[in-house]
Amino acid sequence: MLSDDGGLARVEKALAGRFPHRMLPDLDRMRDLVDLLGQPQRAYPSIHLTGTNGKTSTARMADSLLRAFGIRPGRYTSPHLESVTERISLDGRPAVPEVFTRAYDDVIAYAELVDGRHPERVTFFELLTAMAFSAFADAPVDVAVVEVGMGGTWDATNVIDAGVAVVTPISIDHPELGDTPEAVAAEKAGIIHPGALVVLAQQPLPAAEVLLRRCAEVGATVAREGLEFGVLGRTIAVGGQAITIRGLGGVYEDLFLPLHGQHQAHNAACALVAVESFLGGGREPLDIDAVRAGFAQADSPGRLEVVRRSPTVLLDGAHNLAGARALVQALDEEFGFDRLVGVVGMLADKDAAGILAALEPVLHDVVVTQSGSPRAMPVDDLAAVAVDVFGPDRVEVAVRLDDALDAGVRLAERDGDLGGAGVVVTGSLVTVGEARHLLRR
Repeated sequence: MLSDDGGLARVEKALAGRFPHRMLPDLDRMRDLVDLLGQPQRAYPSIHLTGTNGKTSTARMADSLLRAFGIRPGRYTSPHLESVTERISLDGRPAVPEVFTRAYDDVIAYAELVDGRHPERVTFFELLTAMAFSAFADAPVDVAVVEVGMGGTWDATNVIDAGVAVVTPISIDHPELGDTPEAVAAEKAGIIHPGALVVLAQQPLPAAEVLLRRCAEVGATVAREGLEFGVLGRTIAVGGQAITIRGLGGVYEDLFLPLHGQHQAHNAACALVAVESFLGGGREPLDIDAVRAGFAQADSPGRLEVVRRSPTVLLDGAHNLAGARALVQALDEEFGFDRLVGVVGMLADKDAAGILAALEPVLHDVVVTQSGSPRAMPVDDLAAVAVDVFGPDRVEVAVRLDDALDAGVRLAERDGDLGGAGVVVTGSLVTVGEARHLLRR
């Protein structure tokens, strides 16, 4: 057992010293680092996921399905909601502090050596990625489910050569990746390697053309949502939805998915086909009981997650226009709120006007706030945008998130009908993570 001096707090402080996190357009440091570590990412096969929205939910569903088949997965996702240990998961659970700390201690001396070899230091995300690869090799895992941090070609995770690659829906989000769907797709297509089986979610046509061209260039096999696989049926159910999916190996009926939103049904289809592909290329149907068990155990914290009742409090990390639209569709379809209040905090580089405009039709009022992130949009700036969209009478400002949550509940309860009242916290995964911590204490 590690001592307190060698514990998680020490590692968190050291990782924080490598902020601000930014993507550097090369893999030089990462390749150097995994070379020194003995290429731990080659000790197991991988499923690699990129896209704009839905990556984490899809990764979590794939993880749950693999475990239902008796396979031990490691999962690497980002960002975290409450603890950095969430990013590295073993057997469906965040790495315990001892494992997380050991991974850091196994890697840091080599990272510091790499620091001295390059103009830029190993970044926060590169170090965490190497820690995940090391932890997975040490466990050991049977397969790694790896989500990119940003993009694809130059993402630190792209030192793996995954046999299965998944591209969830692409839209415009991070300015660094481009301002058109095809530009974003070109960056994300970098995770598609020769011989891979590529699972493509439904995409905007320009993005699909880029991705299919990449597949042809490297000789990858493609499974396209809407053609080779897809969602055949979907009905709302208590606590989630019942779905039927046509996979590569057959049709899978009566699957209960304890997640809300049509977009999660499509994520589920991608996760299932990724697992089919990993387990044998989809030539035969998977055991239906295991598939049902895997989906029934799936979760995705901070994605239309109900954390309180009376009034209902929902958390959803929608942080771009596509995510906001998916949230609105799910609220309209699955939640019959008579009065719904939004608590919104965003990062400074996001399309605040577009996101708030998408949310406006379903919100009676909005409380704008500011997360603890150094990248957070100042609350006064967000308030000015909100007033333009909602009008001054429907906007309240609370600098502190705890005050914003209290204000949201007060506004939701204004008419006294708690059964039909709701609060949705959204705009940023950072905001959602901080709210989750406050509400679940």
